[in-house]
Amino acid sequence: MTSKITPQPGIMDISLYVGGASHVDGHENVLKLSSNENLSGPSEAVMKAFSLSAHELFKYPSTDHASLRAAIAEAHSLDADRIVCGVGSDEIITFLCQSFAGPGDEVIHTEHGFSMYKISTLAAGATPVEVAERDRVVDVDAILAACNEKTKLVFIANPANPTGTMIGPADLEKLADGVPEHTILVLDGAYAEFVHGYDGGASLVESRHNVVMTRTFSKLYALGGLRIGWGYAPRAIIDVLNRVRGPFNLSGPALVAAEAAIKDVVYAERAVADNTRNRAWLAEALAEIGVPSDASCANFILARFASEAEANACDDHLKSQGILVRRVAGYKLPNCLRITIGDEAACRRVAHAVGQFKGVK
Repeated sequence: MTSKITPQPGIMDISLYVGGASHVDGHENVLKLSSNENLSGPSEAVMKAFSLSAHELFKYPSTDHASLRAAIAEAHSLDADRIVCGVGSDEIITFLCQSFAGPGDEVIHTEHGFSMYKISTLAAGATPVEVAERDRVVDVDAILAACNEKTKLVFIANPANPTGTMIGPADLEKLADGVPEHTILVLDGAYAEFVHGYDGGASLVESRHNVVMTRTFSKLYALGGLRIGWGYAPRAIIDVLNRVRGPFNLSGPALVAAEAAIKDVVYAERAVADNTRNRAWLAEALAEIGVPSDASCANFILARFASEAEANACDDHLKSQGILVRRVAGYKLPNCLRITIGDEAACRRVAHAVGQFKGVK
């Protein structure tokens, strides 16, 4: 019997998200560099706060996330009432599409943009519109040319995933000023903390009615397993997002861990410094053996090879050495591998393995 149950339009057009691999058959000491995780793990302060929260697992968590929002606001000099928290920044992206886009509407993302933009757009029944990048960098003019009366949202990640590239303040202002009045510009700042002096777009949110910034605790703060993100937006937009947000979307342990994380400034500064140093070393080491990459502003590099076949062969060799990186053909970068920045030992292990593959002694 044929089922008459059908999903909403757009749902079956979604390709299932595939996360970074975690295991390699035959290897116990696997070096996972496929998900842009902070391999150092959470700070001691976070671990202590999380452990203590076990005593209150019987309690429902806060519904307004007031304590965490206050801590975020203090750390970034923001208005706590204009912050919304979610299950990773992915959930904030979902809220935005759910609230502001639907059948007949269009949502813009860029050629190599994070896959959740398209997924959340299709889930809302709206039409994703892909705009070309220029040499793996967001092209502001191309985005503005694609905007029309149907455009409800524009998503860019800055720095971008999986390229690691970013656009500067002038281009961001041009984009914010150029999108239509009825369009929300979403600046995904998942990797913003890795860029010295960059506010992730907060100043643009402050000065405009239609700009939203999203952030996460998954990268710098090493809390990917707890799924905690947040957004900053004009109050009118925050009011809408809170109407679709589940009242208990974040667990108690997640809330206390995130609060402890954002207050541990010493840990964050050390993590950024370590990433900056090791990223520069690995990029230079790979370039010297014929594997270039664009200047990265995140906690990974996008290594470029001569062809898709060479990239895949290198990935296979790395797997044979117990090293997992990320193929990004799904992001229209088939000749590239995205490599998370680990500690010094991890970077040296990667460089050595790629050197072996390239036949460099």
